[in-house]
Amino acid sequence: MTEIYRGKRLSVELNRYTLPNGKEKERVVVKPGNAAVMLPIEGDDCYLVRQYRFVIGEYIYEAAAGTLEAGEEPIETARRELVEECRLAAGEFIPRGFIYTSPGFTDERVYLFEARGLTPSREFDPDDDEVIEVVKVPLAEAAAMCHDGRINDAKTIAILCRCLHERALSGPP
Repeated sequence: MTEIYRGKRLSVELNRYTLPNGKEKERVVVKPGNAAVMLPIEGDDCYLVRQYRFVIGEYIYEAAAGTLEAGEEPIETARRELVEECRLAAGEFIPRGFIYTSPGFTDERVYLFEARGLTPSREFDPDDDEVIEVVKVPLAEAAAMCHDGRINDAKTIAILCRCLHERALSGPP
């Protein structure tokens, strides 16, 4: 492994490896660190954030999310980021597994959580580099937004899919 770049939020490495068939390859691997995404649900509604993303130059609808700090467990990140981005605390975080964001070039995992038992909170300050509007959306509308492209953020589609699937199996709490 040769480190090509190290910044505040990610590193880039050049790795040599051997495939299961014995072929040797060399690839660049981006290591942004792992993250957590939360879908706060209240009855038949959920809270999304409409956030400006400078990389793509537009606002998109997303579930609240954030990068794990050094030594932080995914559940701790979920608690902190929910307050920072949605100004909500949750009495319960239900793990919904994880996803690999782009396993062709990164090892990033995003841990998925459903957040329940919501109460207002200002325990953590919002990040000063985020432009966020919190929106309450019926779950059925959020599903439609995934289908018609109004939601095109992969982690948000994944957490909505996992939560809606679980809801279909067991019914709303």
